[in-house]
Amino acid sequence: MRILISNDDGYLAPGIIALAHALAPIAEIVVVAPDSNRSGSSNSLTLDRPLSVFRAENGFYFVNGTPSDCVHVALTGVLSYKPDLVVSGINQGQNMGDDTLYSGTVAAATEGFLFGIPSIAFSQVQKGWDQLEAAARVAREIVEKQFDALPKPYLLNVNIPNRPYHEIKPLIATRLGKRHQSESVIRAHDPSGREIFWIGPVGAAKDAGEGTDFDAVAKGHVSVTPLQIDLTHATQLEALKKGLL
Repeated sequence: MRILISNDDGYLAPGIIALAHALAPIAEIVVVAPDSNRSGSSNSLTLDRPLSVFRAENGFYFVNGTPSDCVHVALTGVLSYKPDLVVSGINQGQNMGDDTLYSGTVAAATEGFLFGIPSIAFSQVQKGWDQLEAAARVAREIVEKQFDALPKPYLLNVNIPNRPYHEIKPLIATRLGKRHQSESVIRAHDPSGREIFWIGPVGAAKDAGEGTDFDAVAKGHVSVTPLQIDLTHATQLEALKKGLL
């Protein structure tokens, strides 16, 4: 198996290093990741300047661009072959519910999916990298499953509780929950006294009921959510058709 690995925390992040170490014994891996933290970059591609690809001492490639840039450049310019799987992460912090729309971690996996390659995004629920080796072990086990029952390509979003391996409960197939609106911006001033704004914290969970990713990880399970790209609102489409007649 040949696997392309990326992330949004940057090529030096502990999460991607742990994931690469976990997958190296079972696959031929190539790491292509951003040169710095690009969290919250979503599916953005850099179109206003050229991108550069560099090689680190550990063999990882890094790009001065977004997670989507990294996977796009890897698949269309760096690699001479099409990998069997694209994985992203392990992210520092959860990507559940509405987070998936902003997440660079999920975006990197989505880019692989758009190229017709099965793709998986991995995140730890809490920040701080606690129990990272356990999360990497879970990630490898999920990769080894190969999900032959799913039509290919598939796009999976995985969130792993920060627990010792023996305390992590089994995988649960989930749907995305939903958050409340984000908290207000944080106001500050730059050294020149000009007012600046920091994006505020994410909102609390609004829909965290049974069957959601929020509920699964709160109970200590690994949440596995299949994602799709079609944003068409089918119900409104039918109503719109009638309204346009």
